[in-house]
Amino acid sequence: MSTRTAVVTGASSGIGEATARHLASQGCHVYIGARRIDRLRKLADEIGGTALELDVTSEDSVRAFTDAIPRVDVLVNNAGGAKGLAPVAEADLDDWRWMWETNVLGTLRVTKALLPKLIDSGDGLIVTITSVAAFHAYDNGSGYTSAKHAQAVLHRTLRGELLGKPVRLTEIAPGAVETEFSLVRFDGDQERADQVYAGIDPLVAQDIAEIVGFVASRPPHVNLDQIIVAPRDQAAPGRFARRG
Repeated sequence: MSTRTAVVTGASSGIGEATARHLASQGCHVYIGARRIDRLRKLADEIGGTALELDVTSEDSVRAFTDAIPRVDVLVNNAGGAKGLAPVAEADLDDWRWMWETNVLGTLRVTKALLPKLIDSGDGLIVTITSVAAFHAYDNGSGYTSAKHAQAVLHRTLRGELLGKPVRLTEIAPGAVETEFSLVRFDGDQERADQVYAGIDPLVAQDIAEIVGFVASRPPHVNLDQIIVAPRDQAAPGRFARRG
């Protein structure tokens, strides 16, 4: 039996990096993509994978990335992120464009390009990392929540469009995960990013990676449509039980 091949986007840190490590530990050869190629090469050396530079907002970059991958059994759409925390009245259109290009169109570009190879594998799996923000709106978060809602609807639509094809689809929607996510959202403001997780026990990247690994290890007839996972200390976006 040939080695399964997995593709993980946004793999230079956080959930993507942890997922690449976990899938490699399950015996997959993992193609990892992100813009920070130096980080990717180090990770690829450690897990025996293949590092390929990827900017999901660029058609040319996605084409070069996907053309370099000969076969795909598992695709993990992880690249994404948030910018800013502004009310609608003060929305920064550049932030909105980045969030929609990265979360929505980035997922579309990569998925569309790899769909033929996933079908040809005979047992393809598409895992899209969305967010609890794909289910709830919250004050000052409209740019991110709208992008995540759109990304999720793209993924959920594929479930019906690919019915009868040998491809499974799982949406994993995490709550608060302590990664570089908030640091990116607040333009490198570490103090502000730390406040997001203050007084709670957040999820960590490995928690999500293990769920991806569980999904990928299910037999071909089992499709886990949606998995919503949050810390015990979180009931909804912005609603936390904080200590101290």
